[in-house]
Amino acid sequence: MKSLSIDIETYSSVNLAKSGVYRYVEAPDFEILLFSYSVDGGAVQVIDLACGEKIPADILGALTDESVTKWAFNAGFERVCLSRYLGLPTGKYIAPASWRCSMVWAATMGLPLSLEGVGAVLGLEKQKLTEGKELIKFFCQPCTPTKANRQRTRNLPAHAPDKWLNFKKYNIRDVEAEMSIQAKLAKFPVPDSVWEEYHLDQEINDRGVALDMTLVQAAIAIDGRSRSELTAAMKKLTELDNPNSVQQMKQWLADNGMKTDTLGKKAVAELLKTAPPELAEVLILRQQLAKSSVKKYQAMENAVCADGRARGMFQFYGANRTGRWAGRLIQMQNLPQNHLPDLAQARALVRCGDFDALLWPLVGFMG
Repeated sequence: MKSLSIDIETYSSVNLAKSGVYRYVEAPDFEILLFSYSVDGGAVQVIDLACGEKIPADILGALTDESVTKWAFNAGFERVCLSRYLGLPTGKYIAPASWRCSMVWAATMGLPLSLEGVGAVLGLEKQKLTEGKELIKFFCQPCTPTKANRQRTRNLPAHAPDKWLNFKKYNIRDVEAEMSIQAKLAKFPVPDSVWEEYHLDQEINDRGVALDMTLVQAAIAIDGRSRSELTAAMKKLTELDNPNSVQQMKQWLADNGMKTDTLGKKAVAELLKTAPPELAEVLILRQQLAKSSVKKYQAMENAVCADGRARGMFQFYGANRTGRWAGRLIQMQNLPQNHLPDLAQARALVRCGDFDALLWPLVGFMG
């Protein structure tokens, strides 16, 4: 055996898009449902793990055998999922050195970063089956309990045997499509130096970054309290039902002699230059609400693994026309530089949840 082409279908109650594959596989209910593979370009075989079939011993051995090249589209997903399947704990993953990603190969040619998109551009004879999205939603994600489905929260093969057969065909077709991509691009091999960079990228993503979850959770809690108190103060001053509403706020300002077409950051700053004190109070509160964003902290909370590290932060060749990395999940490359002279003190106040010390400049506005 020299090469192994792989595609898997999985289930987890963790939202893959929000949390990433490393957190996804940590769910207690995570499992691999289907495992399709081709050895050395041969006919594709499907292993129905959900129905009790077992992956052959030689195929299992090949997953960690560095003399066997493993291929998959978005191979990091397969590698991390199979690491958990093999029983490796959080922080330990199959070494990426013998893995190749057909998505990266496609990206080096300026092709889309989806199997469906690549198949369409290359005009593959065997393209990804379009009904896959519906089948993935049905079998790979939790479902809403209803009377019709007898209050179940998950669909199993026995609940829809016909759909399950189609799902197996879909899994097989994905391997066939991936192999077709390799055949189409055979005359345009990826340089070894790029594969070396890819393997380094995978090691970086596997290692992850440590997060201060005490600070993260405290920041989210403080933001919630801040937004609540700022909104209450605005309600008191404006008597509006929803002072966060742009329409309501614009109308309130107009009723008080200050017309504006927008409440964007620059517009509010400009309005403050001429606003009377009673309107200035409201506009300053609105500025503070606009600054109050904890999306990155929420992304950290979603992505953090059991050992306190966030993984899978970068997408190799994410910008397929330039070859640069792209951010994922927390989007760490977008974090602004911080030059606060009292940054250590500010972090300490957040960690201990000292809300009053952090927001003392707004005490006059919030009563």
